[in-house]
Amino acid sequence: TLCGYLNKLGIKGPIKTWKSRWFFYDENKCHLLYYRTAQDINPLGFIDLSSASFDCKVENGEGVFEIRTPSRVFTLKAISKQAMVYWLQQLQMRRWEFCNTQSRFPAGSSQLVNEPLTAETNTDNEDFLPPVKTPTEAVGLKAASLPAPQTSTALQNISLKHPWTEIQNTVYNICGSKHLWGNNGNIFSFTEFQEHSENPNEEQEAEEGTPEDGKMEPRLNWVRKAKWMNSGFPGLPEELSRERNTMDKVSVLQQQILTLKEEVKSQKELVKLLHKALEAAQQEKRVSSMYLTAAEDKDRLELVRHKVRQIADLTSRLEALEQEKRELEQLLTLRDSHIQELKEHVQLLMEKNHAKQEVIMALTEQMAREQTDPLQEANVITAETLYKQQEEIEHLKDDIDAYKTQNQFLNSEIHQVTRLWTSVAENEKALLMKCACLQARNCQMESKYLTVLRKLQEAVPGLPSSHAELVRNLIQEALQWDVKKEAEEALSFGLTSALCPSSEYDEYGFMTVPDYEVEDWKLLAKIQALEIKSNNLRSQEVVEKPLRDRWNSVGELSPSAELKSLIRSGIPAEHRQRVWRWIVSRRCSRLPDHYQQLLQQSKSTEHPASRQIELDLPRTLTNNKHFSSPTSQLIPKLRRVLLAFSWHNPAIGYCQGLNRLAAVALLVLEDEESAFWCLVHIVENLMPADYYSETLITSQVDQRVFKDFLSEKLPRLMAHFEQYRVDVSLITFNWFLVAFVDSLVSDILLRVWDAFLYEGTKVIFRYALAIFKYNEEEILRIHDSVEIYQYLRFFTRMITDGRKLMNIAFNDLNPFPMKLLRNRRSMHREALEAELCELEQIKAAYVKERAEQGP
Repeated sequence: TLCGYLNKLGIKGPIKTWKSRWFFYDENKCHLLYYRTAQDINPLGFIDLSSASFDCKVENGEGVFEIRTPSRVFTLKAISKQAMVYWLQQLQMRRWEFCNTQSRFPAGSSQLVNEPLTAETNTDNEDFLPPVKTPTEAVGLKAASLPAPQTSTALQNISLKHPWTEIQNTVYNICGSKHLWGNNGNIFSFTEFQEHSENPNEEQEAEEGTPEDGKMEPRLNWVRKAKWMNSGFPGLPEELSRERNTMDKVSVLQQQILTLKEEVKSQKELVKLLHKALEAAQQEKRVSSMYLTAAEDKDRLELVRHKVRQIADLTSRLEALEQEKRELEQLLTLRDSHIQELKEHVQLLMEKNHAKQEVIMALTEQMAREQTDPLQEANVITAETLYKQQEEIEHLKDDIDAYKTQNQFLNSEIHQVTRLWTSVAENEKALLMKCACLQARNCQMESKYLTVLRKLQEAVPGLPSSHAELVRNLIQEALQWDVKKEAEEALSFGLTSALCPSSEYDEYGFMTVPDYEVEDWKLLAKIQALEIKSNNLRSQEVVEKPLRDRWNSVGELSPSAELKSLIRSGIPAEHRQRVWRWIVSRRCSRLPDHYQQLLQQSKSTEHPASRQIELDLPRTLTNNKHFSSPTSQLIPKLRRVLLAFSWHNPAIGYCQGLNRLAAVALLVLEDEESAFWCLVHIVENLMPADYYSETLITSQVDQRVFKDFLSEKLPRLMAHFEQYRVDVSLITFNWFLVAFVDSLVSDILLRVWDAFLYEGTKVIFRYALAIFKYNEEEILRIHDSVEIYQYLRFFTRMITDGRKLMNIAFNDLNPFPMKLLRNRRSMHREALEAELCELEQIKAAYVKERAEQGP
């Protein structure tokens, strides 16, 4: 139980005085109640600690601290520095416990915010302020049995602001004293006191006898048991005989006598007031009884007239007294001014006297210096100076200790504020995630709405004219979507860029909404953008954040199964450049100055492929802002990378498609030399030989291998293609040649490249199969070869869920090892070379036959 005596700074008119008060902490309301004594039943007031802050300033004095509430500042003083620190620690701890039990995050509809946020409340491990031992002489139950701190006068400690509470407490104490003293009236009868205090019936009667005026606070049983101990009983006889000698007992009893005398004086003052109130009530009662007992109306009227005359007489006397009061006030003012003049005169005389004394002292010191030895004089001055410096050092040490204590306490306060700020930040984060979920749901609803509009757009020829016009208007409204404005609105609501990825371009410069030239596909582009945004919002906290945390914990990169799994899941943008550089450096030994030498060679000698490179530069990544303009900064870098590679690998030189591979490498790696070595790694290490040769023979072989895998993994879909004579190589050939560049949306494309750079071409086979598996049901519903080809032209752009595509590629499809891929390639290469040889023979025979026939 936190309770004890403290001095509270109060105001009596213009004078501030310290008043002794008994303080008690109510843990139910987080209030610090204060009473005049420990035996009082009604509090004089309370301090709300739930929103209070504490401060201890060294300049206020030892033991003085402040409790600041929003409405008032309470200045309290403990008997010692230890007691002050104990009170501050206990109040701080109990305020924290109360606020922590009261604060709960409101339940919401989203699962992300339904669970309450818990904050750690254990502050025992914090080393800001070491725990202070409980000062039992000043705090706790034992303090209630000690005498209350003495005041200069008997009435100084009485609260004039709460007279009714003082009267109630005094009456309660008087009633309680009668029960305690018994019939013999001996206040020093310890045996009787002990018996009465342990009587439960007496406690119940005292509790029932307390006035109920709305200000009663719940009090504990120890208050009733100790209510007369505070009046002068330091403890039981056993404690006196056990702990103190005879002289101590005598001094304690003398102290008790003084205390009781002061208490009797204050009680006498109160009794006088009560007597005056009782006499006035009795006089009023007698007049009222005379009025009621009068037999005739004439007598009653005479009584009323007599009462009126009395009232008039009293009124005139009151006016005379008020006039006299005003005259006395004027006289008092004159006397005050006269006193002030006298004080000023006295002050002037004192200053003159002080000046004369200073002159006398100076002359005396001068005479003493002239009569004493100069060396002795120097020694005296040195000793005095040394003594003063030592005194100052002691004072400074005390100040340092005080400031250390203050600093430690304030550090603990700052720590608690930081915890509250962390809790608020967690709540704000939960709200942001809830907002992201709602935004994702809104995107899904808008996407479904646009899908319905697209279906209606296809059915417009069969609709009535009024309905067709309405559909066209709705489509026009849906297409007017300003991405920048949405991003600004999201930022105005406080959404972070991670939770609201609404932007016209992503972090690598790719357009988030494709700009299709065909009017019918513009609605499709917006549906696609909404789906991507919805998936990003939903996966941000569930998938992306744990993945980013795992990547942040990865230190030095080294080949392992865990790293392989992480790369397949996708590399976060902040780690992608570092990981790509590491992958390329593992397989490519970078020659010093090799790239610079190739650039010098390209400047001195024009390569045959330079013309084709210039033609392909404007057609590179047209949906990326870094390449869409001829004046873009990355265009010259791309030119230099392609020219350097054409000189580095003369067997290939340049092949259409290399420009897109180099462009993606430039976007991620930024440095053109790193992009050059990345292109070398793809062409010379990952892809088979002759993949980018003039005949593209290995590329054709991969198409036959892919058809075999498609027949094995997706037999229904392959049968559907064969039924309508659809050659999928017309679509997939470009996928394999440029590793899906310009086919998939940027986010999914870069995830494919993460695994492709680390594992090789089998990743392209896996993702190509996964793309057809992702859209298998949609393709099977189309029963026309032309429509199938039209669908296959853009269906990769409709893939928005990169996580789902990755799971299909690496988990749903049965694995096929690299050895199987090599065997299939070898088999189909032999067959393809045989076919090409046969074609060459037919061609030669045809040429020979035409030559024999003549012109």
